[in-house]
Amino acid sequence: MSTLDLDPTPPARPAAEPRRARWWWGALAGALAVAAALAVGELVTGLIGGTSSSVVSVGEVVVENAPPWLKDYAIETFGEDDKPALIAGTTILLVVASIGLGIASVRRLWIGVAGTVAFGVIGVWAALTRPGASFSDVWPSVLGTLAAIAVLTALLRPGLLTRAALNRMAPAADRRPSPEMPAVRRPGSAPAGFDRRKFLVSAGAVAGGAVVIGSVGRSLQGRYSVSGARSAIALPPPASPAAVLAAGTETGTPGISSFVTSNADFYRVDTALAVPQVDPANWKLAIKGMVDRPMEFSFEQLLDRDLVERDITLVCVSNEVGGTYAGNARWLGVPLASLLEEAGVQEGADQLVSRSVDGWTAGSPTEVVMDGRDALVAVGMNGEPLPVEHGFPARLVVPGLYGFVSATKWVTELELTTFEEFDAYWLRRGWAQKAPIKTMARIDTPRGLAKLAPGTVPIGGVAWAIHRGISAVEVRIDDGPWQEAQLGEVPTSDTWRQWFLPWEATSGRHTIAARATDSAGEVQTEDRVEPIPDGATGWHSVVVTVT
Repeated sequence: MSTLDLDPTPPARPAAEPRRARWWWGALAGALAVAAALAVGELVTGLIGGTSSSVVSVGEVVVENAPPWLKDYAIETFGEDDKPALIAGTTILLVVASIGLGIASVRRLWIGVAGTVAFGVIGVWAALTRPGASFSDVWPSVLGTLAAIAVLTALLRPGLLTRAALNRMAPAADRRPSPEMPAVRRPGSAPAGFDRRKFLVSAGAVAGGAVVIGSVGRSLQGRYSVSGARSAIALPPPASPAAVLAAGTETGTPGISSFVTSNADFYRVDTALAVPQVDPANWKLAIKGMVDRPMEFSFEQLLDRDLVERDITLVCVSNEVGGTYAGNARWLGVPLASLLEEAGVQEGADQLVSRSVDGWTAGSPTEVVMDGRDALVAVGMNGEPLPVEHGFPARLVVPGLYGFVSATKWVTELELTTFEEFDAYWLRRGWAQKAPIKTMARIDTPRGLAKLAPGTVPIGGVAWAIHRGISAVEVRIDDGPWQEAQLGEVPTSDTWRQWFLPWEATSGRHTIAARATDSAGEVQTEDRVEPIPDGATGWHSVVVTVT
């Protein structure tokens, strides 16, 4: 019989690594890392006096470099919610990428760190390329990146626990008091080097801290809102008030857009992801370029000039046939032509470039803004200072031109130049150089696909041919003859005009179409053209069912 003492029990084989647990931990660590980065970025933004986070900076770079078709798609899909949608989309992409980095970091921590640094570099670049950027603008991205790396490293670094803690994870029979003896892990337990409980406690602490820090940051940013400064402004009465609206301006037809669009309902389309907060006490309007006397005006100096008040309809070039990107308001401001004449426009300066505080530019034909129309540097809207989202403290309003070549919000600079020398923001993206607003009739009532009862049904809406005026609106039911609608009164040719037609509705499915004629006798074209590059055309029509 052999004297060898053989151990009948074979050595235990290490349990397979639980991939699911490792994936889940990495994903959570990546998500928490980006949450920490965003929270710290918000806090630093608030501390340095900023009003927009690094996510907004990156989003603005996306807007700046996005192809025109993507901008059109965003407006068409999300409407006036395109900016929140872009910010949300940017945040979601950042979170998804960070989750991926977290998963990769479980095996190779350096991948997550390198990826996080890359995102930080993008944030720094985006911050520095914003108009008016300073070195302090990089701190939200820099410190946010460091916070993300710290969280990722703390949650996923190996050797997180002591040998004693690892030993406690093994079955009782396999525990070894000696530090030289490797720990044995139960099948299905967490990967060696990590403690599930400690990981979850740490993760919860990071999540809670991110919420608190981010909330404090947002609160600090709220201190820099100019709403208080706006509410303290008392606009002077106009030297030239708007005409009193005639009794027939509002036709009284239910469902038709009001002649005056309220500030709350007025459409907003611009490229600013974060609404600029411009303190009127520090705001200046510079007039430069091809002028004899470069000039600069403060907000108070504008208010001290003779102000005029006018009813003017604005239309966005992105407005589809029958769309809602049009609105009429009573604007108060300084005549733009008087400022330019004072500066002395030089011969050959055929373009007026207006710049916003956020760097956006529009190019207006100089001859148009100085041809006698009521082009304004507006400071008031419907009896109050401009709303912040509509350009406070000052913006341009030019009757007859689509907004992308005229209606600069938060305007801070007017430069006389030539179309040959400078291409404005949307011209560089293939849009039109000169864009007069096209004639359009819109059906407000009845709505498309409405179900109506037989009898008298009012058909009505608004029509515009800004700075030319509407002389007629006609309505056609199915393939019947064109019938002339009744028109509301208007103070000038610079506003839209209400119209309505009583219709004796009969049972069945009907198509209602409308077309307008301007004061020169030109009838709105039937040809359907998309909005870009210089405005939509075509007759607006709706289908209704009478039962």
